[in-house]
Amino acid sequence: MWPVLSPCRERQSFDLAMNLFDQFQTALPYHDFLTRYGSEEHQRRWRDFHAQVKLTPAQQELLSSFKREMNVLVMAGAWCGDCVQQCPIFEHFAAAAPVIKTRYVDRDADEALKRELSIMGGARVPMVVCFSEEGFEAGRFGDRTLSKYRQLAQAQLGPTCPTGLVAPPTELIASVTHDWLEIFERMQWMLRLSPRLREKHGD
Repeated sequence: MWPVLSPCRERQSFDLAMNLFDQFQTALPYHDFLTRYGSEEHQRRWRDFHAQVKLTPAQQELLSSFKREMNVLVMAGAWCGDCVQQCPIFEHFAAAAPVIKTRYVDRDADEALKRELSIMGGARVPMVVCFSEEGFEAGRFGDRTLSKYRQLAQAQLGPTCPTGLVAPPTELIASVTHDWLEIFERMQWMLRLSPRLREKHGD
């Protein structure tokens, strides 16, 4: 038989939950994060990958159509290869859609946050949490995207692994960019179509 929490205990558990929007408000902008936590070599790697990311005209048009403010907290590590190959993509999105506000926090700077955003029992990065303009959480996503996992599965599990269509290495950046854009787009439409926010903005 499952234990039943009293209303008092349920309320206490809720009150003790971490307010992730507070973390967003104290987190660092992209370049400040890299300056504080990245070595010169780390920063070079992030710059080099940023230069490799290219948005298509259709992707730029989509991003420029975003109207709702999106506050995006990213838990990352300047040393992390998966972060190097994903976080600069978010900055391209923010450049094309000024309503996207990204802030970064180091994975090892806050043990409580690291536990809160753990996946599969581990502190994997990057982790992305999206909030409305008022600080309500809209969604959290993390680790690698489907395109990257397909590529890893093909490499590590053999050619017979049923992974679906796998992007060639030269196309992997574009595929991962597409994966993340679908996530950001979903969050934007969730916010854009929120009855509460539509009433607030009169649209």
